Amino acid sequence: MISRILTIAAQEVRIGIRNRWILLATIILAAFSLALALLGSAPAGTLGVDRLTITVASLASLSVYLVPLIALLLAFDAVCGEIERGTLLMTFSCPVSRPEFLIGKAIGHSLVLTFALVVGYGTTAAFLVLTGSGSTSGLMDFARLIATSLLLGQCFVAIGYVLSCMTRQVGTAAAAAIAVWLVFVVLYDLALLGALVANPGGVFAAKVFPYAVLLNPADAFRLFNLAALEASSLVGGMAGVAETLPFDPALALASLILFACAALLAATVLIRRITP
Repeated sequence: MISRILTIAAQEVRIGIRNRWILLATIILAAFSLALALLGSAPAGTLGVDRLTITVASLASLSVYLVPLIALLLAFDAVCGEIERGTLLMTFSCPVSRPEFLIGKAIGHSLVLTFALVVGYGTTAAFLVLTGSGSTSGLMDFARLIATSLLLGQCFVAIGYVLSCMTRQVGTAAAAAIAVWLVFVVLYDLALLGALVANPGGVFAAKVFPYAVLLNPADAFRLFNLAALEASSLVGGMAGVAETLPFDPALALASLILFACAALLAATVLIRRITP
């Protein structure tokens, strides 16, 4: 079982290398994180805060946009793409179960995403340390950012599998992936903001909003990281929200884990119903 899963995972890594996904994702993450590190030097000096910490606070917000998009683009054709190419039937004719197939895909995509995050963000951390702008605590903040970014990516990789299992056409899955990205990353927050503006001191703000944040993995990721940095003085927004929540922000981390597991379970159920 393990050997079959690892074989599928290795194949996904080879596909990622062949399609230049690893290189592209790494360049994107490195370029944006380096830009934020350089631009963040001014507020770091003003506030007397480690530049690594300032950069992590900025990246926690940037990752909400980049990581889900990269993850969805990696995963949206995981199943329907195999159907279009005619390789899914051949794969299932081998002694590999459908859950094993999906788990192998998830491991392979996780390795691709891990490499991109470690090298992309690690380049920025190394740059700041070598220029004397980093500290041990700042490096720990970077490590936490990379780990939680990977977890955020896993949530959207699993969503990509769900979308891929629900359609047989790659084009349809790609359109659905972009729509999901827009909903989770942009429209969800706009809806929450609109509800807060409409009823700032009502039941929604006090009882519904705090838990609505946990239902969105992008918001849960940002909430956990900014709260861990105690970054309300640096970036405000979600960090300030964390100080008024009726629960420990660590619950946001549990929400990410549960979301990733639930989405992967849903994809496992859906793939059992597919007839290649």
